[in-house]
Amino acid sequence: MTTTATVVTRTARLGLRATPEQEALLRRAAEVAHKSLTDFILDSACQAAEQTLLDQRLFTVLGNQYQDFLNFLDGPSEESKGLTELFSRTAPWDDS
Repeated sequence: MTTTATVVTRTARLGLRATPEQEALLRRAAEVAHKSLTDFILDSACQAAEQTLLDQRLFTVLGNQYQDFLNFLDGPSEESKGLTELFSRTAPWDDS
């Protein structure tokens, strides 16, 4: 049985400054996770970034809230004076 390792070349450089306490905390956590400091920081930062982006796209509802949400989406839209006024304006790039 042969195993092939995927080698990823890192070319982007990120720089950051930390307090000595933050560095010690990160180094200890990386040790406990059996990772290099770089791998630990990158993995942690990427997890946080993914969660932040998912929070902008994904939300959960419970039980009958889901049906209420669908009914809301399928229902008629309400008149919005602000939107009506906004869309009646001439776009800045059309002012000639």
